[in-house]
Amino acid sequence: MDFHVIIPARLDSTRLPGKVLLDIAGKPMIQHVYERAKASGASHVVIATDDEKIAQISEDFGADVCMTESSHQSGTERLSEAVANLGFEEDDIIVGLQADEPLMSPKLITQLAQNLFDHDHVKVATLAAKLKSAEDLFNPNVVKVVLNHRNFAMLFSRAPMPWERDRFGSIKHPEIEKLKLADGYYRHIGMYAYRAGFLETYANWPACTLEKLESLEQLRILWNGFKIHVGITDVVVPAGVDTQADLERVRASI
Repeated sequence: MDFHVIIPARLDSTRLPGKVLLDIAGKPMIQHVYERAKASGASHVVIATDDEKIAQISEDFGADVCMTESSHQSGTERLSEAVANLGFEEDDIIVGLQADEPLMSPKLITQLAQNLFDHDHVKVATLAAKLKSAEDLFNPNVVKVVLNHRNFAMLFSRAPMPWERDRFGSIKHPEIEKLKLADGYYRHIGMYAYRAGFLETYANWPACTLEKLESLEQLRILWNGFKIHVGITDVVVPAGVDTQADLERVRASI
């Protein structure tokens, strides 16, 4: 299996400014992400950015860099431009890895690429893990996905879903932590693999209503009638870095 990883990176971050360049164990965060991508067995790893400082630091530690426009509203839009600039073949497998995931498992990156490779009629693949905590189910920062019987995504949401009418209707917040979940609840892992040609199609779509409401860019794909295959993993997925507390947690673990 041959696949490529592109890491879209921007310097601006509302909650933690400049986070992708912040130090973790003597290296900028983005270098940790790059090294994990390299360890996945990818044929080629590229950092796509609009920022000269990110580009220079990335080149200093040996990464290939693709400069992109500053107008992109999402990582997938930046990915689309990078793919167009780099001249990939239409069916090449591209994994988009967020630049704030310094603890991402290389095995997960490989599993995701393999998932798309194994489904040659599919344009997009992603991953999910079983939800075991009701607190996570009701946490809007944990994205949920509902699957059909062939493991294609039916919907992504920050809301708890599927909604168990008879159990959830009258539940109060202190009772949530004691709630036992039935089988069939999944947490989405926010990493995607694409056929390179599909990204040009994606780039020509405007943001859709659901995407704007949920702030979930993958909903644009479902909105336009395309399928997303979801691989199930039992690999533990540490949370990415959004806040200073997240950064300190990662620093303590490396």
